[in-house]
Order: sequence, then structure tokens, then C-alpha cells
Amino acid sequence: MPAGRRGPAAQSARRPPPLLPLLLLCVLGAPQAGSGADTAVISPQDPTLLIGSSLLATCSVHGDPPGATAEGLYWTLNGRRLPPELSRVLNASTLALALANLNGSRQQSGDNLVCHARDGSILAGSCLYVGLPPEKPVNISCWSKNMKDLTCRWTPGAHGETFLHTNYSLKYKLRWYGQDNTCEEYHTVGPHSCHIPKDLALFTPYEIWVEATNRLGSARSDVLTLDILDVVTTDPPPDVHVSRVGGLEDQLSVRWVSPPALKDFLFQAKYQIRYRVEDSVDWKVVDDVSNQTSCRLAGLKPGTVYFVQVRCNPFGIYGSKKAGIWSEWSHPTAASTPRSERSGPGGGACEPRGGEPSSGPVRRELKQFLGWLKKHAYCSNLSFRLYDQWRAWMQKSHKTRNQDEGILPSGRRGTARGPAR
Repeated sequence: MPAGRRGPAAQSARRPPPLLPLLLLCVLGAPQAGSGADTAVISPQDPTLLIGSSLLATCSVHGDPPGATAEGLYWTLNGRRLPPELSRVLNASTLALALANLNGSRQQSGDNLVCHARDGSILAGSCLYVGLPPEKPVNISCWSKNMKDLTCRWTPGAHGETFLHTNYSLKYKLRWYGQDNTCEEYHTVGPHSCHIPKDLALFTPYEIWVEATNRLGSARSDVLTLDILDVVTTDPPPDVHVSRVGGLEDQLSVRWVSPPALKDFLFQAKYQIRYRVEDSVDWKVVDDVSNQTSCRLAGLKPGTVYFVQVRCNPFGIYGSKKAGIWSEWSHPTAASTPRSERSGPGGGACEPRGGEPSSGPVRRELKQFLGWLKKHAYCSNLSFRLYDQWRAWMQKSHKTRNQDEGILPSGRRGTARGPAR
């Protein structure tokens, strides 16, 4: 097939080239290939058909090359010889081929249909493009990491597969004025994505849409309207560190560094943490981290490896009250809680020995306080300072649970659920 017949595949140098073996086969199958370049022609040449269509093609021999009569010709499709019952001789120089209920093209560069002489030499060739028109692109989403650029991605459609090379173009313009612009940097974060690196305006909405085109038609997505300031995101927080909290068997301390973009553009941020045990795929999310860059996880299992991740959401950009877009999660960081010295073979807690009258109650109170902390003040610095003061007082006083009237309300001494807020 001549290079000028590749259709949409030649329209954009940004697109990945089709697989070379089939493309070369299409070129070899074109009328100019081999010694019989001017002796035969296939009609129709390089047709484009809908899936399920039928095709009636003919191979007509010109001149009188040796063995090149209709009775000596045969057809191949993608290198495989077609059954002779699909062909019939129309006259001494023309062999017809009937194909019904065509499937989608095996390659987006087209299926290679070739007419051969009796000795197997190529007389003529044609590329069949069998597929579907593009569907309406959907699910457009965009984000910016520096308020100067914009990256967008989309989904090709409900089914997506057209079996033909389909060209996608991301278009954008200022909402109330300005001309249409076309994004140029494709495949930046996946097969259906594009990056606009600069020259974007702030405080003005943009209209963004995607156009899909192939040999059988075109389709256009709905228009997405957005302001750059509403879709700001950052890279994940770097340098996430997870460590033990002294010998506390059910706690881990998590610390991280704010993404550099927050410092460059004076963003504020809120963070989320998620964690899971080593042998589980279920993550538990901590939502109330606020704008801190550290957090203490409580209520964990002793002697257990945990994986921890952190992500960031910028807000307060130029005084905006809208939150941005959550970043990706940071790479998992692992740490283990200390093993419990009180755990037996079954993992249960041992009762305090008779010679330790105050140790058991203090440990129970600490555990109960941490339970309260987990529910009500998971990552609050104020609450952890309160806990540290409370623990020091408990260990110094050596009072039993029923005597702790400075901590527990008088009506709830028996339950010991923690201090009232």
C-alpha cells in the first residue's frame, strides 16, 4: 500500500506507529510490489468497512504474463491462503472474491488482501480497514501541579475498541473569548492523556473537550468547564518515616515533609494517612490529620508490621475556599510495633501478678485512654500532650482506677473509658 494511503495513521507523528510486519506486508501487497507491479489491480483498493459488512473484490490481470490468468490466481488474507470456494472466475483475466460478515481488523494499519499468480508471486494488494466509528470520549479529568500547566486524561468511550487507528485531540479555549487551541504533548500519563505545559490564565474558566476521528467518522465529548485554581494538586509528600513510640506496643509515629509546591506557591494543605497490616490488602484511612506533618497511630496490634502511606490536598490557594485534588499516595513505608511482653502463646493479655498491685490498673488505664484517643483525637498534638501528662501523673501516683477522680468523672469510675472532653 502506498504511504499516502495510510489515512489517519499518517496525520500525527505523535501516535505510536503500527506494528512493522503487517505495515510492510501492506506495502509489499500494493500494486507496485514485485515483477507484476503493472500487470494486475485489485478493486476496491484499500476499502474501509463496518464490522459485519460484506466485500466483493476483484483481481484483474493486464497483459499476458506467464501463468497470470484468472484460473491460475488465488487470494491470501494476512498471509493465509483463502479457500478456493470464496473465489470465482468472472472472465479469463478477472478473479472475484466474496467475503461476508467481516470481523474487525487485526491491526489498526489494516488487513492485507493479496492477489497471487499461480507460482505464488504477488500481483496486487489492498489493505482492508474493518472497524467501527469512534465513540464519544467520556470521563475527562484534569489537574495542575504548578498553576501554569494542565494535564488531562479521558476514556475513549463505553467500549473504546474501534479496530481502526483513531486519532484523539484535546481542545481547549477560554470560556468567554479566545480561539480553540490543540494540546500537543500526548501520552504523558497514559494512552489517553495530554499535557498543556504553559501559557494558561488564572481566574478565568476554560472549556476543554476531546475529539475522536478515524476512517469511519468522528465524535466529540461533552465540554468540561474548569478553573485552574480548582484543580491544583501536588506530588505525594516525600520522606515519609514511620517509627516506634518508645516501648509502646500499640503505637507508631508517622512523619513526612510537605511537597515542594506548597512552599513555592504558599499553599496550605491537609493530609490523609492510610495504613494496613503486612498480610492484608485492606487499608484503614485516617482523615483528621489536618495540616500537620506528623501523626501518631494508636490502637495497633503489638508485634505487627504495618505499611503506611500519606497523601496531600492543597487548599487556600489565593484565598480560595475550595480544596484542590488529592495527590497520589506516597510509596509505602513499613515499620513494626514492639512485641507485647504480656502476651502468651495465644496472644492474650496476662493478668497482673499479685506482687504488682498498681502495674495492672495503670496499664489498663493507659490502654483505655489510648482507645479514647483513637476515637476522639487521633492525630491531635494537644491530645498527645494531654496523654503524656496523664501518663506521668498515673505512674507517679500509683492509684487504682477507682481512685482516679481527677481523670474519671465520679459517675463513670467503673467504666474507665477515658477523660471527658
